[in-house]
Amino acid sequence: MTSVALGSLGSMGGLFSTTVLYSIGSGVAVGGGLALFMVAVRGLPVKPDHEKQKAAERASELIRFAGRRGSLAAIIGLVVLLLTRWAVAGIAAGVLVFFWDRLFGGAAEERAAMRRVEALASWTESLRDTIAGAVGLEQAIPASARAAAPVLRPHLDALVDRLRSRTPLPEALQQLADEINDASADIIVAALILNARLRGPGLRQVLGALAKSAREEVDMRQRVMAQRASTRRSVQIVVAVSVAFVLGLSIFNREFVAPYGTAVGQLVLACVCGLFALGFWWLRKLSTIETPERFLVRDESGVQFVRPRMPGQPSAHPSAQPSAQPEEGVRR
Repeated sequence: MTSVALGSLGSMGGLFSTTVLYSIGSGVAVGGGLALFMVAVRGLPVKPDHEKQKAAERASELIRFAGRRGSLAAIIGLVVLLLTRWAVAGIAAGVLVFFWDRLFGGAAEERAAMRRVEALASWTESLRDTIAGAVGLEQAIPASARAAAPVLRPHLDALVDRLRSRTPLPEALQQLADEINDASADIIVAALILNARLRGPGLRQVLGALAKSAREEVDMRQRVMAQRASTRRSVQIVVAVSVAFVLGLSIFNREFVAPYGTAVGQLVLACVCGLFALGFWWLRKLSTIETPERFLVRDESGVQFVRPRMPGQPSAHPSAQPSAQPEEGVRR
């Protein structure tokens, strides 16, 4: 019945006629051109520096990802095109292979996030125990970095190098938060920055509470990941069976799927593939653990820590002041 229906679509008038399809395509092209023209006239808002940095990182990551997956996706798409003789099927197969990790590889990403949070908890506990020996924060950080987890060790080594090069502790900690790029790390680094500026008591208790909170977050993520493992496996089985069924019909029963070889059949097949892609994207969104956004971000590329000027105090000329290390104070 499906084959007969698809075969009769090409001869039907109305919505599936060639004139209507060309009209729809022309309308989409004109509408898209007008939208791009309006964007060009009005312009786009200026993005902060940290958003530009994130966009650059995403672009570089996409280039590396394309280098690894691009060739494999092209080969798979070409094989499917030769077997089925359907351009839409070849393109869909290539896109599926290219974005396989992004659609069905959420488990590896979640495990990496859990390892990062667990490493932060271990480092926070080590820092707390080191401070307990009446050691300052500047001396405790290099001592605790030696026993840090491998996923966190490069960032802590860079932090120690900045401290040895006389970088102010608040600025070095801010750069550490930018490198880790995690909301859980922002909470820990913010507590260290406040203590580095105010030098108040109670840092051990704060670090202990933050480490406990990080451990609880890791336990929660492990429970959620265990519950979603069966659902993720079921989705992968459904995708594999659907693709194998379509390929089997196109190879061993060409007459049954012959209407898909027409232009209208390819259009219907593209709609079906689009619905599958929308379903995969929706399942991927459901399987993603929502984490809070980072709050310890900087909009300016260079943030200076200067000594606040008292009311009534004349400002000295910049050339008359000797060069010194930036002092703690307010941001300018």
